[in-house]
Amino acid sequence: MFSEEVRKGWIKEIYKDNPKVDVVVYDGLTVKCCQGVHANFILRGIRYVNDFEYEKAIADMNRSLDSHIESVFLTCLPQYTSVASTLVRDVIRNGGDATQFLPEPVVRSLQKAKANEYLV
Repeated sequence: MFSEEVRKGWIKEIYKDNPKVDVVVYDGLTVKCCQGVHANFILRGIRYVNDFEYEKAIADMNRSLDSHIESVFLTCLPQYTSVASTLVRDVIRNGGDATQFLPEPVVRSLQKAKANEYLV
């Protein structure tokens, strides 16, 4: 729905005051990307138990490929357990208001795109 460059720009803006956060777009194995940027940790979000089972299988495979790279799992707040990018995109595509689920830079970008749509 949004280009890599647009999404990369959002993340850079959201974390502009945190010099420890960088954005890397890559193809292929996550472990290879981590090796390329000298990262030793992969941070993953979990909403449900089945998310954990899926993410653990990936973490185990990554650990098998490189024992120096560890996955760290974060659980979300209860009010966000039902929020999934697929659902948010569906709300946006169908003209609904998804602002409560989006960071401010994304909301501004969507509002600007919508305003430009009306100008055309």
